[in-house]
Amino acid sequence: MVEESERRARMVLACVTEPGDPRLRTLLADYTPGEVLESVRRTRAVSAWSRRLAAFDPARVLALAERHRLRFVVPGDDEWPEALHDLDRADPVQDSGGAPLGLWLRGRDRLADVVPRAVAIVGSRASTAYGERVAIDLAAGVAAHGITVVSGGAYGIDAAAHRGALAQHGRTIAVLAGGLDDYYPRGNATLLGEVAERGLLVSEAAPGEHPTRRRFLTRNRLIAAMSAGTVIVEAGVRSGARNTVTWATSCGRVVMAVPGPVGNATSFTPHRLIREGEAVLVTTDAEVREMIAPAGEAMVVKPARRRLLDELGHEEKAIYEALPARGERDTGELALRAGLTVPAALPALEGLRARGLVVPAKGGGWALGAVQDRPVGAAKHEHGRPHGERHDSDQPALARGDESG
Repeated sequence: MVEESERRARMVLACVTEPGDPRLRTLLADYTPGEVLESVRRTRAVSAWSRRLAAFDPARVLALAERHRLRFVVPGDDEWPEALHDLDRADPVQDSGGAPLGLWLRGRDRLADVVPRAVAIVGSRASTAYGERVAIDLAAGVAAHGITVVSGGAYGIDAAAHRGALAQHGRTIAVLAGGLDDYYPRGNATLLGEVAERGLLVSEAAPGEHPTRRRFLTRNRLIAAMSAGTVIVEAGVRSGARNTVTWATSCGRVVMAVPGPVGNATSFTPHRLIREGEAVLVTTDAEVREMIAPAGEAMVVKPARRRLLDELGHEEKAIYEALPARGERDTGELALRAGLTVPAALPALEGLRARGLVVPAKGGGWALGAVQDRPVGAAKHEHGRPHGERHDSDQPALARGDESG
């Protein structure tokens, strides 16, 4: 149980310092939050913190929190996810790092309950229709299996990921860079309101605080740390999503990337991550689930599909192999080439004809049918097409069938 004095000290420090300030990480390694706060009160060694503390109005913050039904959780609370402590062990990124002093939450879900099975889906704000469709499908797919979708609530891929999870009635967390009393971006206010009602909003920023460029970058470390893995769907050369990937790597999380159209600016970062071995290529929610699950627990095993030629008996395969690529052959010649007697060749030919693999030719012989080697159940008997147009080479029929399909 966290003492109220420590909770208060953490809340005040979180309000007068910037998220991810490396100086805090150093101080909290040796001193309690209360001792750090008292030091800020007594000295002006850290002038910016002291000035903010002098102007800080805790009553206003608490009033905003109560009005918007926010709660402040800290390390030691039952709702605090252990995964965030990895940030204290992770290497700094762009001069920031360390676990948060505390988090403001809005929503019905308990953070510690939804984080253990979570995946981050992030990407460009200037997304394409392709990228948004992929993000929605991935989010809906993992959400259907009870996995929480974490993202940043921004336009583009983030919003698509949240929508995909909500459409599946799954869990989703939006980590914001500003206070939870005033949603940003404003254009996503309706979506973020729905996330608050059905999932969870998270922020290091106290109510009343506005997002800044630095806060967008430092909130990315929370997205990465709260997730077992991060999927980057689309991102250009300069993208905040790339920063999230760096944090995921620093925290020892799995990094995945979805390939996009070659030449699209939004494909640049995913393709580079894949090429340089920084990310695993994924295209389906099953592949994402495989990557974040304990080893071997959710392996993607594609069942082998039997093909039409696999269903043929020995005599039927021999006759089919003896058919010419073009033109026709009579029954006697086919039997000779197949090493069969004519009486044995006739039922084999009938079986092939029933499957559409051979057709009677105009000259009285037999020619290749329109149906070739396809997965069982997908083959359709196609008749009436000139058999001379079906193949471009004179290779054996079974070899041709293996290449068609």
